[in-house]
Amino acid sequence: MDEGGTPLLPDSLVYQIFLSLGPADVLAAGLVCRQWQAVSRDEFLWREQFYRYYQVARDVPRHPAAMSWYEEFQRLYDTVPCVEVQTLREHTDQVLHLSFSHSGYQFASCSKDCTVKIWSNDLTISLLHSADMRPYNWSYTQFSQFNKDDSLLLASGVFLGPHNSSSGEIAVISLDSFALLSRVRNKPYDVFGCWLTETSLISGNLHRIGDITSCSVLWLNNAFQDVESENVNVVKRLFKIQNLNASTVRTVMVADCSRFDSPDLLLEAGDPATSPCRIFDLGSDNEEVVAGPAPAHAKEGLRHFLDRVLEGRAQPQLSERMLETKVAELLAQGHTKPPERSATGAKSIKQILPHQMTTAGPVLGEGRGSDAFFDALDHVIDIHGHIIGMGLSPDNRYLYVNSRAWPNGAVVADPMQPPPIAEEIDLLVFDLKTMREVRRALRAHRAYTPNDECFFIFLDVSRDFVASPQEQELLLTASDDATIKAWRSPRTMRVLQAPRPRPRTFFSWLASQRR
Repeated sequence: MDEGGTPLLPDSLVYQIFLSLGPADVLAAGLVCRQWQAVSRDEFLWREQFYRYYQVARDVPRHPAAMSWYEEFQRLYDTVPCVEVQTLREHTDQVLHLSFSHSGYQFASCSKDCTVKIWSNDLTISLLHSADMRPYNWSYTQFSQFNKDDSLLLASGVFLGPHNSSSGEIAVISLDSFALLSRVRNKPYDVFGCWLTETSLISGNLHRIGDITSCSVLWLNNAFQDVESENVNVVKRLFKIQNLNASTVRTVMVADCSRFDSPDLLLEAGDPATSPCRIFDLGSDNEEVVAGPAPAHAKEGLRHFLDRVLEGRAQPQLSERMLETKVAELLAQGHTKPPERSATGAKSIKQILPHQMTTAGPVLGEGRGSDAFFDALDHVIDIHGHIIGMGLSPDNRYLYVNSRAWPNGAVVADPMQPPPIAEEIDLLVFDLKTMREVRRALRAHRAYTPNDECFFIFLDVSRDFVASPQEQELLLTASDDATIKAWRSPRTMRVLQAPRPRPRTFFSWLASQRR
């Protein structure tokens, strides 16, 4: 500006000059004069700085809660946890999973060293308890979840056994006394289990019916199983789900969708099996067609027999192929609508009604027709790829799915020979209210596992994609080097490292008053 305060350069020219500067230089230049200060806060300028500095696609909008592009740039620069502050080395093998309590004051870790560790989430993280699961014949711990009121911890692990063993177990640990309250069998082990209520948890069981056909049974279990009365149920069958095309129910999650006017939803992920077998699609018209319906009493007897087989109360005298044929006949005669044929690479969704959220009362499935053997699915979301992990937003509105996509236009003709999968991992976002994909959020990490191998990525997703549900400026990461690292934001570090005024003693204060 000249001596009279008139700008020597128009704002448009100063704006073009500032576009060539970096964020720090723009802020420094804004201290020169009032004109430059005003231009350095221009919204269009900081929008350009935002997309250029963070290398974000320009079709990605600004965060809905952000008031300006300048504030959004400052939030990501100053409040995202990117400063490593602590390394935890108490585990002796690969750390597989981390989970935060709902309050954010504690978190749990699972590892291949077969321990579940519970940590206090203070400014300096400390170990509260370590539970060794090897005395219970576990091979390793793989997953944990706090119940809603943070009084119990669900821990899931894998049994020691043959190389192809798929059995696991779920343990419930009290967070008051750290006592082991109960253990529940879980098959396959990567169903993991989850909480339905504060004291009820879901486990799984898998029953092979034929070559590529199976039945996944979901069970509702009471966390406290040391009841005195034999008339009190501690476990109850929840759903029986038909698996086609060599797929099985894997991860099970519960989303409480009541806050956006939808019933509670039970989410499960389907993954292809690894055992070699031929195609036998129960919903296909290419198999043998039944000439006419069987008598009602015959179908009812077959249905009860299969129920007993799945519950372990009877041993089938037929071969697997004959038993599979009987199931096919039952489905064809009863006109039961099977799940969608594209079961592999899909998310299946099943409603859980309020009266089903307790182990009291009769076995569930009373909503099925008299001829129905399996529970029908409410929704199926086709991911068109290999699902490797999923998570929920804190409000349970959005489902985040990690997948490795199949090529465009690929058709799975043989479930045992799926198409090649991409090296890149996609993060997909689905709205559970509309059951539609919101947008393909990220394609970043690369994975180098073949099709017949499986690994999992777990996300504790919050509003800012930060692990801690309460402290947005804290992030924890786990690694194969057996360490857990804690990360905090630059703003938090400035506050923690700021010099504090020395406390004045009473006598120094009294002396100052006499002056």
